[in-house]
Amino acid sequence: MNEIAPSPRTSSTVISCDGTQIAYHTLGRGPSVIVVPGVLSTAANYARFATALAQRCTVHTVERRGRGLSGPQGEDYSVLTEQNDVLAVQQATGAAFLVGHSFGGLVALEVARANRDFARIATYEPGVSIGGSIKMNWAHTYQDKLAQGKRLDAFVEFTVGAGPKRAQRTPRWLMKLMLPRFVKPDELRELLSLLPQNLREHQALAMLDSTCHNYRDVAAEVLLLRGGRSELEWVELATNELREVLPHSETKVFPTLDHFGLDKGAPEEVAQAVSDFFLR
Repeated sequence: MNEIAPSPRTSSTVISCDGTQIAYHTLGRGPSVIVVPGVLSTAANYARFATALAQRCTVHTVERRGRGLSGPQGEDYSVLTEQNDVLAVQQATGAAFLVGHSFGGLVALEVARANRDFARIATYEPGVSIGGSIKMNWAHTYQDKLAQGKRLDAFVEFTVGAGPKRAQRTPRWLMKLMLPRFVKPDELRELLSLLPQNLREHQALAMLDSTCHNYRDVAAEVLLLRGGRSELEWVELATNELREVLPHSETKVFPTLDHFGLDKGAPEEVAQAVSDFFLR
């Protein structure tokens, strides 16, 4: 298929079923795709992926709750809340394709389980916890640090508690010293600003632990994407379980990419695989 020259980016809002405003950013021309970001991320973090995908599609990147022009998470926040937000964007755009990264991949699977308007979905290392595989033992101390206003300490707790083995082996004092040196100042400020949302999103994720069997109800074709260098222990388990459970799925591994391959590592390469799957 010939590439389509992308149109300028526009921003729009919809009202979700609980009355909360949800923003989304649109780029490109062609079949409509909704992109659902992961935790500790905003729509802007997916700009490279959206731009690449917009060569062949109209891309609507959701600004999830607690970010930008979107409203707060709300007292009754859950994955169902996120699901309803995506459906509000779908009703406004008519999108038949859906992409989700990490926590956004979990949201995408939940959307597809309950809604048949999406013909195909692509998930990059969806945050599906099986038997506690996505650990939550960091959450109590993390919450205490947030209450004390010690956001960098809270981020260290999350990085050590939920990160790969090499992060888990790193002393907290050393991790606290390293983070400001290896993360750009603007990026670190944004990460720290999203820590309260991160906690609630992980708590919502944990509520769906070991419910992978529910995805037998997904009628859409699903592309399961993962990085060959992902160091998160739960990724392979989740991919294998989903491959067994989903009625219509295929898997693609990017040998040189890690968990952040879609948004940071090689967004253009991932976008090519996603558009090939959607438009074949």
